[in-house]
Amino acid sequence: MTQTEARHTHAAPTDARALIAARGGRVTRTRVAVLEILQASDHPMSHDELAAELAAADIAHDRVTLYRALDWLVEQALARRIAGSGNDRAWRFELLRADGHRHAHFHCDRCGQVICLEGLEPAVAVALPAGFQLDRAELVIHGACPDCGVERASPAAAPRR
Repeated sequence: MTQTEARHTHAAPTDARALIAARGGRVTRTRVAVLEILQASDHPMSHDELAAELAAADIAHDRVTLYRALDWLVEQALARRIAGSGNDRAWRFELLRADGHRHAHFHCDRCGQVICLEGLEPAVAVALPAGFQLDRAELVIHGACPDCGVERASPAAAPRR
C-alpha cells in the first residue's frame, strides 16, 4: 500500500465530511480529499504536493478547483497558509487544529522542504500597542535540512573552479 493509499484508508482524526458540513459548505470530493490529506500529513504541503497526492489517489481535480478548496478551508479555519520564502515562494498549507496548538516551522532554503517544529511555539517578543489584538504569530526558521547540509559539506559538492 502506498503512502497516499494509507492516508485515504485510515480513519481521520476528525471526519472531514462532518467538519465541512458543520461549516455549512458543500461536501465535495476535492474538499474532503484535501482535508483528509492535510489531516494525515506531518508537514505543511504545497499546492503541487497536494495535487500530486490527489492524482496518486485517482481523484480528478484541476488547479483552480484545488486553489478554491484550499481557500475555502482557510476561510473556514480548517487549514492555514504558511508563506513560502527564498527561492520557493509557494504557499504551504496545514491543518489548523481545533485545540489552538501552534508551532514554528523550519524552511530548508536549498531544497524547499518545510517541516513542523512541534516543540517550538512562536512567542510574541514585544507587547502590542493599546487596542491591538493578536490573532496569530508565525515563526519560520531558515537554514539547511540534514540532507542538504550533508550535500554542502561533502567534498563532491564543493564548487568547481
